[in-house]
Amino acid sequence: MLPTVCVSSPGSWALREPDCHHDGKQTSWKCGFVRTIIQHPCLRHDPKGPGKARMLKKIQICLCFFFVSGILYEISLLSGCFFSYMPMSKHFLTPEQVLNLGKSIIFLETTERLEPPPLVSCSVESAARIYQDRPIILFMKGLTNNTALDLNSSYAAFSLLSSMKNVFIFPLQMETVFQGTPLLQWYNQVVPEQEKNWIHVSSDASRLALIWKYGGIYMDTDVISIRPIPEESFLAAQKSQFSSNGIFGFPAHHKFIWDCMENFVLKYNGNIWGNQGPFLMTRMLKAICNLTDFKGTEDHSCQNISFLNPQRFYPIPYPAWGRYYKVWDKSPNFNHSYALHLWNFMNHNQKAVVAGSNTLAEKLYKAYCPTTYEDLIQNAELRDFTHAENAA
Repeated sequence: MLPTVCVSSPGSWALREPDCHHDGKQTSWKCGFVRTIIQHPCLRHDPKGPGKARMLKKIQICLCFFFVSGILYEISLLSGCFFSYMPMSKHFLTPEQVLNLGKSIIFLETTERLEPPPLVSCSVESAARIYQDRPIILFMKGLTNNTALDLNSSYAAFSLLSSMKNVFIFPLQMETVFQGTPLLQWYNQVVPEQEKNWIHVSSDASRLALIWKYGGIYMDTDVISIRPIPEESFLAAQKSQFSSNGIFGFPAHHKFIWDCMENFVLKYNGNIWGNQGPFLMTRMLKAICNLTDFKGTEDHSCQNISFLNPQRFYPIPYPAWGRYYKVWDKSPNFNHSYALHLWNFMNHNQKAVVAGSNTLAEKLYKAYCPTTYEDLIQNAELRDFTHAENAA
């Protein structure tokens, strides 16, 4: 919530900081902003110059108004309370303005599709619920500035995600993303139509550039968040001595990410799936760290980079990905996990969550993305049934 400006006396303005949460009749003030008091001299009555005094008073009031308004605007951009009360519609914010808030959770859609499927919606919603004080950004290649508003009424998932207070959906403009990075020259030379794995390669490049420029956490759109990741600089082990690039986080301008972008260009081979993705992360990590096998649920650390145990994100490894769509006698608790990767790349038969199926995936949807489950699974099936009955 925005700070409240209180007039404490004729000669001072007090900037008081409200909490983002209200509890019954009382309001506690916890946002942590520094209390600021702006003192200004009291105006004295001047019998010889009443006109001059009135003019000075008006000027002083105007200056105070603009000064305080500026402070309020700057504070409103702080992420801690930004999402509890926004002074402007988020539709008017640019990607850079949101990314500059820091600690974004970034998702990418590098196909041309405009309707996020339920798994994408679940990934974004679950992150928005787990990281309520951080901006959640979905970049979509098929989106343009002219189509964004129309999609709210056209696609259920787009409307659902847009309504979440800390979710932002922006067009993915790769040339802009690659500006100021080693990837721009590569992007200007590559011919997407001739690339075998362009959707994946362009995503691999975009996530590196965005995290290097702005910092934060990148997640694939088939990752369901279940609890906050406590690390700032980390890679996720898919297995011992092998890193994924489906989830990683770093502060802005981290050397490791810059080195990855340089190696991306130097060792580029678009015909080998993963060469610019998990294999890139693994070879760059091996260049600076002596990787060993994991024991139990321990994490590894090297060069101030945490290499997180496979249990953190991949408790079900990719050969067993189908278990997410099975009914379990006893569902796992995933106590050692921060998020779950559902391996959509392996889902060639397009297995989906079905209402009432009691599969593990359905339980995850119910627990971590309930709005997606209700609107895109339950209600969608009801709508399909109704349409089928009407057609009959």
